[in-house]
Amino acid sequence: MAHDKARTLPSGARRNEGVIALDPLDMRDRLASGALRAVDLSTACVDQVKRREADVQAWSWLDEQHVMAQAQRLDTLRKTGHPVGPLHGLPVALKDIIDTQGIATENGTIIDKGRVPTEDAVIVRKLKAAGAYVMGKTVTTELAYIAPGKTRNPVNPAHTPGGSSQGSAAAVGAAMVPLAIGTQTGGSVIRPASYCGVVGFKPSFGMIPRTGILPQSPSLDTVGVFATSVAGVAMLADVLCGDDPADPATRLSAPPRMLATALSDVPVRPTLAILTQMPGDTASSDDMAFAMQELAGLLGEDAFALILPQLFDEAAEIRERINFAEMAKCYYTYERRGRDRLSDLTLAAIDAGKSVLARDYLAALDWPKLLNAALDEIFDRCDAIICPATPTSAPEGLSSTGSAVYNGLWTLCGVPVVTLPVFEDTAGMPMGLQLVGRRGNDARLLRTARWLMTELRNTSGVVTDD
Repeated sequence: MAHDKARTLPSGARRNEGVIALDPLDMRDRLASGALRAVDLSTACVDQVKRREADVQAWSWLDEQHVMAQAQRLDTLRKTGHPVGPLHGLPVALKDIIDTQGIATENGTIIDKGRVPTEDAVIVRKLKAAGAYVMGKTVTTELAYIAPGKTRNPVNPAHTPGGSSQGSAAAVGAAMVPLAIGTQTGGSVIRPASYCGVVGFKPSFGMIPRTGILPQSPSLDTVGVFATSVAGVAMLADVLCGDDPADPATRLSAPPRMLATALSDVPVRPTLAILTQMPGDTASSDDMAFAMQELAGLLGEDAFALILPQLFDEAAEIRERINFAEMAKCYYTYERRGRDRLSDLTLAAIDAGKSVLARDYLAALDWPKLLNAALDEIFDRCDAIICPATPTSAPEGLSSTGSAVYNGLWTLCGVPVVTLPVFEDTAGMPMGLQLVGRRGNDARLLRTARWLMTELRNTSGVVTDD
C-alpha cells in the first residue's frame, strides 16, 4: 500500500462555512455578547440536519419547533440583562439512553418504544442550568452495546460510524450540532469520535454523574462528550462534572477547571510515551502504523516508545468479565420483558454474564487498582500516553461498530482519554490519535492535547515517507 497520501488533517479540514463552522467556544462568546442569536445558530443547525440527515441518520428524536422555541426563549432571556450561563444558547445532542423529561428516551430497543421519562437526568439539569438546551436525541446501538443502529458515517455513509454513541459522534461530525454527549463502557465515545473525525473526551471515572442514564455496567459506565475542538469538549465537560449523592462513583471535590486549564500554556514541553501496539491488537492497518511512525518522527526527543508490562495482557478479558456480569444484572428486566426482541449480540453478552462466578467477578473488580499502580509508574515519566484511538479507520459496512481494542483498557482503569482527529488514511477517512492521562488529571490531559494539536498544526500538513 502506498503511504505518500497519508496526512494529518489541517485545522478545520472537515468544517463547513457560516455559523456552524465556528468553534464551540467562539459560538459561546458570540451568543453571550449578542453578536450571535441562539435562533440564528439553531436555524443553521436545523438546516444542516435537513441537508445531511437522510444520509447520516444520526437522530432518534428531533423536533424543529421544539428547537426554535428553546432558542427564542434564550434570546429573550439575554435581552433582559439577567446573567446568562456558561453555555448560553448552545444546542447539545444527547445519546438516547439519557433521560429527558417529556421527550422519548428509548435506549435503542423496541422494548422501550414510546418510553417518555418524567424527570431529566442529572446532566440534563446541569445543561439547562448552564443555559444550553437539548437539540434532540441521537441514535444509540441496542441498549448501548454493539448491535448497530441506523446511523452511518458522516464522511462516507458506506462505513460504520462506530458505537455505541454513534449518533452523537456522527451529528457533530456532520456539523448538525456543535456539542454532543455519549457514554463509554468499552470504547463507545473514543471509537465513534475517531471514525467520524471529531474530538471525543472520556473523563476519569466518576467525574460526571450518571443518574438518569441507562446503566449497563456501573463499574465501567462513563459519560463522555463530543465537539470539534479540545476547547469544546473541555467547555462542555466543565459544566457536567460534579458530585451526585445518587451516584456512588462521584465524589465531592473542587471544580476541575478543565476549560481554563486547557486554554492555558503548558509550563514546559510535554513528554509523551508512544504506545503503538496494544495487547490483543492483531488488525491494525498499515495506514495507522505509518501515521504513528511519522508522528513519532515529528515529536522527536519529546517522546519515547512504550511497551506495556505483561500485567496488561489480561486487561481486556477482565474488563469484559465485569461488563458482562453487570450487564446480566442490569438488563435482567429487558430479558424478562422481551428476550425474543433482543439481538443475538446482546443476548450472547447477557448469557455470558450469567456464567461468571461471583469469585471471578469480585476478583476482577480488584484489577483497576493494580493496573493504575503500574500506569502511575509510567506517568511519572511522561505527561500522557499517545496511541491509536482505533486500529484502523472506520470499516466499510454497517454490520459491525468496529474494534475497541485500544479503548477498553483505559475504561477499565478509569483514566481520562481524549481522541484528536489528526490523521487521515489513504482513502480520505479520518483516524483518531488517542491521548491518555493519569486518573484525575483530566484538565492537564486536555491542556497537553491542545498543545499537541497546535504543534501538529504548525508542522507540514502533509505527512510523507520521504
